[in-house]
Amino acid sequence: MNDICTIEAPAAAAAALDPLRNRMLAELETPASAAGLAKRLGVPRQKLNYHLRALERLGLVTVAEERQWGGLRERRMVASAASYVISPEALGGLAADPARVQDRFSASYLIALAARIVREVADLVRRAAIAKKRLATLSLDTEVRFRSPSDRAAFTDELTSTITRLVAKYHDPAAPGGRLHRLMVAAHPLPTAAAPEES
Repeated sequence: MNDICTIEAPAAAAAALDPLRNRMLAELETPASAAGLAKRLGVPRQKLNYHLRALERLGLVTVAEERQWGGLRERRMVASAASYVISPEALGGLAADPARVQDRFSASYLIALAARIVREVADLVRRAAIAKKRLATLSLDTEVRFRSPSDRAAFTDELTSTITRLVAKYHDPAAPGGRLHRLMVAAHPLPTAAAPEES
């Protein structure tokens, strides 16, 4: 089982969002037979088998083991990943695209950038798996509490100048065998519990 699976096909996205199939995927974090799963979910086995075959066809579940019981064959199924992310790729032309957002300082632009990361990195992961290679990435994730808006502005200026200096130092557009990398730095307020009127 993979840690995470990025869903790119519209049919697979629809299947993962279907309430029953979503519950099935959650239950199949550990392998289970169709009979066992039907019992746990309180769903008739025939109906569950139909959905299980659909999830298998879409690559969202796989066979964990097969056992023979007399003349019957029991297949124990498991989810293909511990968790799933639906790629903007599944939305086709409706997918968020930073090029279509005019305000580069808006939350919409940040969301579009995040969507592009999901789309691009998922594609790179798939291609790396086919080539049987590891994908080199870098992620930084931290929290900072600013004393004031002026401190936040000063931090932004200093971060911008530091990154500009580093990019100028290491970027070589003519390097033979070099490879372009995308660098994105984002900051947003941490979500807090919703106020009663927002709930």
